[in-house]
Amino acid sequence: MSVSGAAVRVQELRKGFDDGDVLDGIDLEVPNGEITLLMGPNGVGKTILLSCIAGGLHPDEGEISVFGVPPEEADRRLSFMLQNAMLVDELTGRENVAFFRDLHPRSRGVPDGILERLAFDTEALGREVGDYSGGMKRKLELAISLSVDVPLYLLDEPTAALDVTTVEQVHSMLAERRATGDTILVSSHLPGDADLADHIAVVTEDGISATGSPEGLLETVPMVVLAEGPADITGAVREGRLFEGEIRRRGFLREDTDPETVTSTGQGGIVEVREPTYTDLFNYYVHLETPEHG
Repeated sequence: MSVSGAAVRVQELRKGFDDGDVLDGIDLEVPNGEITLLMGPNGVGKTILLSCIAGGLHPDEGEISVFGVPPEEADRRLSFMLQNAMLVDELTGRENVAFFRDLHPRSRGVPDGILERLAFDTEALGREVGDYSGGMKRKLELAISLSVDVPLYLLDEPTAALDVTTVEQVHSMLAERRATGDTILVSSHLPGDADLADHIAVVTEDGISATGSPEGLLETVPMVVLAEGPADITGAVREGRLFEGEIRRRGFLREDTDPETVTSTGQGGIVEVREPTYTDLFNYYVHLETPEHG
């Protein structure tokens, strides 16, 4: 159930630290009642952007509004999951749950159903969080954050360190929240999270390089050339840029190159041209210079 308008608006945001700007001139709109994905590699400022929206950091320049008011006035209307900086290692899992239940006025505590769906071993609630694995910490962070009854969730890398089955469960849980009208802003460096989103904003070192629906952005990505073995495809791909995999190399087909010409000159290797995936979308907008798409 989508409600018209923007839950979050960011205009000309700049945030820097002693070693320079991390964010410079960021513009972003997060539609109400939908899921928006901040997709980009680690270290480009996705967490800093979420922290500014949550009110934990103050921008050096620019404006942010959350449901029409500054972030500091909207803190009771949002829940913020901050990756690897949320839980207190010296407390047990149960003590962390109690701490955050008391911290946020709209927290309901963590229902057993959420922990069960995330395949979290409830016996571990009695152990100190410092002894948890990365995946266990992520599950507890997510469970605590989703146990707050608010219209806006800011989730920093919620699927990092989780196995595929749990990632699918997280996607399902967030889709259910969207269906009830909640707004969700997720950051991720994992292309598979694009399946979750209604909108994607690709974040790079230069800012937001592209925005649009997953399907719309995918349509703008060129065909992909895959090579295995000794075949040299450098001349057939844009900027001569190859992305190395464990078995295959891939690149984006040049505009002036016929796919049949590429596949017919395998040079002893295996060459194919196919439609792009979300992994290719990530590589294209993060690593190649492209114009912004709205």
